Amino acid sequence: MIRTGNVQVWLAGTPIDMRRSFDGLAEHVRAFLGHDPLSGSMFVFRNRSSQRVKILWWDQDGLAIYYKRLERGTFQFPAAGDQKSLAIDSAALMRLLSGLDVASARSPRH
Repeated sequence: MIRTGNVQVWLAGTPIDMRRSFDGLAEHVRAFLGHDPLSGSMFVFRNRSSQRVKILWWDQDGLAIYYKRLERGTFQFPAAGDQKSLAIDSAALMRLLSGLDVASARSPRH
């Protein structure tokens, strides 16, 4: 389980190719999102269908990737508008990873 504590959590505003691994995700964080992947923040990405998420996180020893796939339904990412990334708190991240709507505590229809 991921423990966020005081770690900033950033959601990528657009879907990415889930074949990306450490270096590809870190470069996306640098070049597209404009953040430092070694900052200690968590960067959350989704695929086009929103059934899979990857989290890239520097844990002081190296980069770590958390990868999750939902068997039914989709991850409920909030609308980012024209923003490249959107900050959320740890409670919203836990709701997101549970398949719940980030904006509210209600469960989406599957």
